[in-house]
Amino acid sequence: MAAVVAALREHPRFLVTTHENPDGDALGSLLAAVLALRQLGKDAVMYLAGPTPLPQEYAFMPLAELGRDLPEDAAERVLLAVDCANESRLGPDPEILMSSPLVINVDHHHDNTRFGDLDLVVPSASSTGEVLRDLFRELGVELTPEIAEALYIALVTDTGRFQYTNTTPKALRLAAELVEAGANIHRVFQSVYESVQLAKLKLLARALERAQVFDGGRIVVSHLLRDDFNEVGAAEPYAEGIIDYLRAVEGADMAVLIREPPRSDGPTRRVSLRASVDELDVSRIARHWGGGGHRQAAGFSSEDSVDEITEAIRREFGAAHAAA
Repeated sequence: MAAVVAALREHPRFLVTTHENPDGDALGSLLAAVLALRQLGKDAVMYLAGPTPLPQEYAFMPLAELGRDLPEDAAERVLLAVDCANESRLGPDPEILMSSPLVINVDHHHDNTRFGDLDLVVPSASSTGEVLRDLFRELGVELTPEIAEALYIALVTDTGRFQYTNTTPKALRLAAELVEAGANIHRVFQSVYESVQLAKLKLLARALERAQVFDGGRIVVSHLLRDDFNEVGAAEPYAEGIIDYLRAVEGADMAVLIREPPRSDGPTRRVSLRASVDELDVSRIARHWGGGGHRQAAGFSSEDSVDEITEAIRREFGAAHAAA
């Protein structure tokens, strides 16, 4: 913490980024970090790699300045990566970003590879937003309504609306502090959870129709094809959250959603894993394919077929339970 605080105070120019295909914690942390740095008088710009559109539920966030192309002076700026467990998730050319004069890595994933020159990784934190709040306090950053709302988005989404096991007393106290500071929780709730596109519901229907159970109902697996996205008019981010319906199946220890991105470039298939029981670490399974994430929420990419991925995950599931 002290080293990161010193570096943020010392350097004048920053490039702030997060992992590709960002979720609420990634986007909330990204926005909060940029707002905080600018409050400190720093020159800070936002960057996100890859062509994938942002999830529609976060369209209300003030992210108009989020660049999808690297600024010309990127190599001269300190890189601040938030909510990113490893450098490969920074985009298709992470070595360009890693060539920055200083790389600061702020995160809460327990399997973070510590890829930064400075690493502030707090696995016990509910979200990267929580880690940033502690960092802002050390920096003397004022908790404005805009910063508070960005941090609240990070917190509420990564705790599953304060329902996941990472919902600690500290996380709940932080939520109260952010509301007191001006976070508009009603707007966040309506925008993130109650503004569902019809195309997303149609995509959900296809995933539910294809759901299968294995190992006595302990594993629920479904998949979405590229044609599914195209036929219902859904972008790739519309698949966000579908896996939570699979995880809710009675008796399921793990849910798996395999999807083909609706574009020809990039990986053939992306795989999301969710655990419903505390003793199962799905990030361990994801790491076998070069992925990672949280103990109860992880993912990876693969060129294998849906059937091959399913069978391999079933084997890893058995090994993970044996290890537990």
